[in-house]
Amino acid sequence: MNPLVFAEGRPLDFIAVGRLCIDLNANETQRPMEETKTFTKYVGGSPANIAIGTSRLGLKTGFIGKVSNDQMGRFITQYLNENRINTDNIFIDRTGAVTGLAFTEIKSPTDCSILMYRDNVADLKLEPTEVPEEYIKQSKALLISGTALAKSPSREAVFMALEYARKHDVVVFFDIDYRPYTWESEAETAVYYNLAAEKCDVIIGTREEFDMMEKLLNYEKSDDKVTAERWFSYHAKIVVIKHGGEGSIAYTRDGQSHRGGIFRTNVLKTFGAGDSYASAFIYGLMKGLPIQEAMRLGGASASIVISKHSCSDAMPTVEEIKSFMETAEEVLETAR
Repeated sequence: MNPLVFAEGRPLDFIAVGRLCIDLNANETQRPMEETKTFTKYVGGSPANIAIGTSRLGLKTGFIGKVSNDQMGRFITQYLNENRINTDNIFIDRTGAVTGLAFTEIKSPTDCSILMYRDNVADLKLEPTEVPEEYIKQSKALLISGTALAKSPSREAVFMALEYARKHDVVVFFDIDYRPYTWESEAETAVYYNLAAEKCDVIIGTREEFDMMEKLLNYEKSDDKVTAERWFSYHAKIVVIKHGGEGSIAYTRDGQSHRGGIFRTNVLKTFGAGDSYASAFIYGLMKGLPIQEAMRLGGASASIVISKHSCSDAMPTVEEIKSFMETAEEVLETAR
């Protein structure tokens, strides 16, 4: 069953808001970053990757964000345009802010890390007045990402977008996307994440991310069912809790739960799985597929992306996902 209802007759299917940055992925793998000398540049940032993914899958996609007034900012906007993403509401920073950089280290298929440069970044300079109500009104769905809540004025811009989405019956997806280095404290993070999640229809995150959100509640232990039921007392209709290689579990307000597995693949890196999962899962839900089938699409998309060097460039088409699913081995693990 798919409990989501999307408004019909709108020119856009999906709008993402938030982080636009650059990924610099190590070309020399199986070694630490100290020994890595060359990197390949890609567009990055979770909401950007998810938007690129949904566009590749055929959804009419737009973006609300801010980029630096330099070559990096222009690179990002140009790449989104090339991927048929509407950039009418990507603004150019005029304060001298820079583009966030993420250097990736690929020591092994299971040992990867990211070194982030996030000081004075343009994407966190998005103003509430730069979030257009009319634009959000034209879309069926909105994605917010947790990183955009880390600083003002971006934080207020996200809450503005949430208000407009609720006002105009736009389905809201929340990708928790917790990056501790952009926050002052776990308490600050938990407060703003919880306030945002109260306004969202679908919440997607790892078990560790939900644990962080529950820090102020003093739960004795993690419990997926308790986590999900808490959000059903607000707007949430679906809560997806990811357990890495053990798959994922999606809960719905009617008391149902759905387990999602993984597809075996030749893993190159670990990062990018969450963004590719989200894009295909959202696509499946927006096409009216049952939750279980949307989760399978997400799992297949994640396996495709972690087998490749990039995140954004590797986002697959529908045809690529279907072809992969026909040949790859699907494993239903024991997510709780």
